[in-house]
Amino acid sequence: MGKDYASLPLNAVRRNDRAVEDETWIREFLHRAPVGTLATVYDGQPFINANLFVYDEAAHAIYMHTARVGRTQANVSADERVCFSINEMGRLLPADEALEFSVEYNGVVVFGRAHLLTDSGAARHALQMLLDKYFPHLKPGEHYRPITDDELARTAVYRIAIDSWSGKQKKVGDDFPGAFRYNQPPG
Repeated sequence: MGKDYASLPLNAVRRNDRAVEDETWIREFLHRAPVGTLATVYDGQPFINANLFVYDEAAHAIYMHTARVGRTQANVSADERVCFSINEMGRLLPADEALEFSVEYNGVVVFGRAHLLTDSGAARHALQMLLDKYFPHLKPGEHYRPITDDELARTAVYRIAIDSWSGKQKKVGDDFPGAFRYNQPPG
C-alpha cells in the first residue's frame, strides 16, 4: 500500500532525496526568482496566474499586485488560502530510455493566506519593494515619479502571509553525459 498523501502536511515533498530543508536556500531563491504562480480557488474551481513578486524576509511575506478587479480579487475575497509556486529550470538530462529523460530544477512552494492591502502606506511600500527588485538601478524622484494615490487606486496589492513552504531541487554533476540547456542543444 502506498503513502496516503492526503494525510501528509501540505508542504511535504514526495521525494525526500530532492527536498531542500535549508531555510537560507529557500529565502535566497525567493529573493532571486523573477516570476511566481499564484493558485487560488473559487467554488471548487482552481485558478492560477503568473505574477511578478517580491519576498519580504522581515515580514515573512510575499507581495504582488494585480488589477483592481478580476478573478484574483474575487477568489481571495471568497477564500484567503493560496499556494504560490516559484521554479527555475536547469539543464535537460537525456537518457537511454524515454522514461529516464529528466531535467535539473529548483523550486519553492509557499502555502499561506492572501490579503488585499487596504492601507495606502503598506501598499505603497510593497509596490516600491517590487520596483526596487525589478528596477534596482532606477530611483523614485530621480528616474521616475514616485507612486501616487491615483495609481494606488488603480491597482490591488496583495500580501501573502507565509504559513509554510517547501523547497525542492534536482541537480546532477557537471559531467552528466549530454546535459544541455533548453534551446541550446549540444553540438
